[in-house]
Amino acid sequence: MRIGVNALYLLPGGVGGTEIYLRSLLAALARMGGEHQFVVFTNQETCDLAPEAPNFATRQQAVHARSRPSRLLWEQFRLPLEGIDVLLNPGFTAPLLTRLPQVTVFHDLQHKRHPEFFRWWDLPFWNFFLWGAVRRSKRLIAVSEQTRADLLRFYGAEPARVDVVPHGVDEQLGRLERSPEPLLLYVSTLHPHKNHERLIRAFGRIRNERPGWRLVLAGMKGFAAGPVEKVVAGLGLEDAVRITGWIAREDVYALYRRAGAFVYPSRFEGFGMPLLEALACGIPTACSDIEPLRSLAGIAALRFDPDDEDAIVDALRAITGNEETRERLARAGPIQAAGYTWEAAARRTLLSLVTAAAETAPRGF
Repeated sequence: MRIGVNALYLLPGGVGGTEIYLRSLLAALARMGGEHQFVVFTNQETCDLAPEAPNFATRQQAVHARSRPSRLLWEQFRLPLEGIDVLLNPGFTAPLLTRLPQVTVFHDLQHKRHPEFFRWWDLPFWNFFLWGAVRRSKRLIAVSEQTRADLLRFYGAEPARVDVVPHGVDEQLGRLERSPEPLLLYVSTLHPHKNHERLIRAFGRIRNERPGWRLVLAGMKGFAAGPVEKVVAGLGLEDAVRITGWIAREDVYALYRRAGAFVYPSRFEGFGMPLLEALACGIPTACSDIEPLRSLAGIAALRFDPDDEDAIVDALRAITGNEETRERLARAGPIQAAGYTWEAAARRTLLSLVTAAAETAPRGF
């Protein structure tokens, strides 16, 4: 088959975990080899996405991802799909006017679960285009059972059309030469649901007990960047809390090498890739007791109520000071993460694409 990959959404350094997802997935598909040909449709900002493999080609489009209206219009009316047998949409949205079989990936349905975190003028676009993608895609990929349940609940997706394909984890993370420091790490975009402010307050409460520890918040400066910075300043923690903004993957890996503990207090997730990465590295970890983090971490992380500051404080005390707990979690993490590979994600994604191509034309509106 000739498989198209609709990567028009990808803005390098600007879309968070979905960029890591797509780059890792394509690399795994390339390692598989096989008889299928892949055509990756990119935008003007992205020129290094397709792997250097004989069955991969790039077709760069004359549109910029920075302009979401332009990108969506190009996706709907200008994407050159002639000669493609099936289209993979890895970023939520899909062309709605084509009868080409499509598979669309849903990383979460935050706009339905927590619309309060969205700007009012963005919500109509999220609601319409994701509804359309559900209706026009032959198959849907959910990255977790929780996201699958949300697709069934909010969009009435037929259960048989929704495939759960979890993310993988870079094998390199399990081979990092760790040099732990008193560094508490949280890798995440600074968005409201990521719960940075409560984490900072909890960290401030144990600061006198752990005077050598620092908190590093690594990730893009999203909608909550201003309030997060104000909390740090208000508590006088400028010398103990570092906000990195977006950093390259190599720099993230350097933080994983140095981290003495990892915390993931998010109030909502579609998957939780940084949590999985921390487990793979063997970093003593604590996370929110919510799905899908609960299933992802198993017994390899301490869990807490993300809305309970006292519970976060207790978890931070344990992962930064209880050596028995730290050693147990460091051993359990890599074992738990070993069940998630990009090769498995690539195989299951390819199966969804082959199945979609073999089925009848997509449903109408």
